[in-house]
Amino acid sequence: MKEIRLLFAAAEIFPFAKSGGLGDIAFALPKALRKKISTTAIMPLYGFIDRERYGIAPTGEHFTVTLDGSAHDIEFFHAQYDGMDIFFVYNDTLCDREYIYGPPGEGYGDNDLRFAIFGHSIAEAVERFDFNMLHLNDWHTALAAVIARDKGVKHPIVYTIHNLVYQGVFDARFMKRWGVGDTHFHIDDMEYYGYLNWMKGAIAHADIVTTVSPSYAIEIQLPEFGFGLDGFLRKHSDKLVGILNGIDYDIFDPMRDPSLDASFGPSSIRGKNRCKNAFLKEASLKEKEWPLISFIGRFSEQKGLDILIDSIGELLGNEINLAILGDGESRYIEALKEIEAENENFYLQIGYDESLSHRIYAASDFFLMPSIFEPCGLAQMIAMRYGAIPVVHAVGGLRDTVHPICRTRKICGEGFVFESMDSKSFLAAISEALKLYKKRSSLQKVRRFDMECDFSIEKCAKKYLDLYEGLR
Repeated sequence: MKEIRLLFAAAEIFPFAKSGGLGDIAFALPKALRKKISTTAIMPLYGFIDRERYGIAPTGEHFTVTLDGSAHDIEFFHAQYDGMDIFFVYNDTLCDREYIYGPPGEGYGDNDLRFAIFGHSIAEAVERFDFNMLHLNDWHTALAAVIARDKGVKHPIVYTIHNLVYQGVFDARFMKRWGVGDTHFHIDDMEYYGYLNWMKGAIAHADIVTTVSPSYAIEIQLPEFGFGLDGFLRKHSDKLVGILNGIDYDIFDPMRDPSLDASFGPSSIRGKNRCKNAFLKEASLKEKEWPLISFIGRFSEQKGLDILIDSIGELLGNEINLAILGDGESRYIEALKEIEAENENFYLQIGYDESLSHRIYAASDFFLMPSIFEPCGLAQMIAMRYGAIPVVHAVGGLRDTVHPICRTRKICGEGFVFESMDSKSFLAAISEALKLYKKRSSLQKVRRFDMECDFSIEKCAKKYLDLYEGLR
């Protein structure tokens, strides 16, 4: 067989567009894969992307797809970034938006049409540019699996579920405007309780379905985590594989991170204290000897914002500083702003700032992830890389990467793990963390151990390479 020529498709790829962990992994994984096989990433060329800055230029290739009687002109662009080959798809309906998916907390009303256009573009790119393997990510690219099979594409398709909550469920009457035949409207394909489910279609038509951690692959086959697809996933369990995500050590490395005030590592950790003092000054937080606890992430029910907000009052009553960075649902933002106004030892930054997030990781002693469910999570890996010990709920990728502190230290990744999703258990785990903080020698041992753990994207890429080889 010819060498593998992989097309890796995602709706967001860092640094061009990012709303969460998908953007990070959609850059890091293809970057790692291309060291071994021919790999090209593809994403929409959103209007907010700076074409000049990234050297994005037209390829001269374009095509037209007619959906529900309307013609949509689509043009391909190309750039090289950090050694990566990246194709961009431009169409005004798909790309001329202020946000990737919609304003925080809501989606654009025509997202089905937008990402149907992207799906047709992905399938066209496979044939036009002679790719022989396709890797799709989340619901935004799921329709491409259906379209590619309809076009007669026989090449292997890998489909990755990053978060099963977001499945791309739409009214069945929209099928015509996606350019998809009604032959797919049945229980073993896209039909879903009278609606159409893009993710279900991708699961049906892909050769392999992966999740972003081994535990999540098991959890989503259970009713409490399956969000209506658990039965279908059990039916297709023979092609379901859990592969743990990883982080790009070229980006997340406290020894050479340009965002930090000082460099540090497991063998030279002194610079972490300088980073902490610099951030406390930046955030107008006092009491340098107090532990700094942080949360960085999306303000949503999934991320445990309810339990976090319910616990903050008691938490801030301790001799600690708390820093929160993120964005999301307005009800959580309003609640956090009220708490900020009443507590001097609380720092809140709404929005997302990549450089600031690095400074907070580097400054933090402990990092909170009380997620109700967590497909993988990258934040806990980044936190450990930067010497911040995680406090996590034992679910999904958090269960796979963070383990209770053990003197023998045989399993990589240590922190504080709570099993029951309630404030009492969450606060009890934090209480144990605060006890460790007072034992500075033990604290430093855990920090160093976590910083030396290998959560690199290369480990993840090796597993995908083995999977691709098996498919061909």
